[in-house]
Amino acid sequence: MLKGKIKRDGHIHSPYCPHGTKDKMESYIETAIAQGLEEITFTEHMPLPDGVLTSRLQKECGLVPQEVQSYFREIDLMKEKYKGQIKINKGLEVDYIEGYEEETKSLLNLYGEELEDGLLSVHILKVEKQYYCIDMSQDDFGLLAELIGGVEKLYDRYFETLLKAIQADLGVFKPKRIGHPTIVRIFNLKYPLDYKNRVLLEEVVKAIKDRNYQVDFNTAGLRKPFCNEPYPSGLFLELSKKYELQMVYGSDAHAASDVGSAFELNLLR
Repeated sequence: MLKGKIKRDGHIHSPYCPHGTKDKMESYIETAIAQGLEEITFTEHMPLPDGVLTSRLQKECGLVPQEVQSYFREIDLMKEKYKGQIKINKGLEVDYIEGYEEETKSLLNLYGEELEDGLLSVHILKVEKQYYCIDMSQDDFGLLAELIGGVEKLYDRYFETLLKAIQADLGVFKPKRIGHPTIVRIFNLKYPLDYKNRVLLEEVVKAIKDRNYQVDFNTAGLRKPFCNEPYPSGLFLELSKKYELQMVYGSDAHAASDVGSAFELNLLR
């Protein structure tokens, strides 16, 4: 667990994110320095394997392959420019997509030599051979819940998929930190549920512990109008503390002004 003043933001996006702002990398870094952070990781979304979503959604979700090297090289320039002021890690946020494990492993093998840090996240669920984003819009979330048989069943499917992500063989470059592990609650004020599947949640937490993985303690949910809580929260957070999981604060900043957001609250103390 974390104690004392937070010195690291392990989850930051960049101007390369198609669903973020065009704030320059320098702006993210200078905000971090001004807040007294000593270390940050840029974790732009890795390109998705071909064919998961529609071509429009694929482009909205993350880097296109042609941009990856430009993203890496710009981070290299920032590391040199801010040497001695802050530690900057080069990373990616990798989507686990059920059924695309080998394709994801191939992408990680392609980019992995460059990586110094990273996240493994679930944003996409497989339902009846189709793939759905769970965090794009509240209406889509509601439609997916209806399709799958209710909000509780949607939560079940999310955490079952998260467990598969933790257990998956994605090769030697698989990230060892689990991104925003309760992001399924992004619209919880719109679709309220006091989720109590302790057996499933404990299985997930134990799988993280057994592999010595970390958890992204992500403050972005506090900025979401229908969430108003960090990821993780509730029973998942209680179990994470019980099993003494290592947590790394992450702002999930998609704008420079969000770097280190709510870290001053030190919510894990």
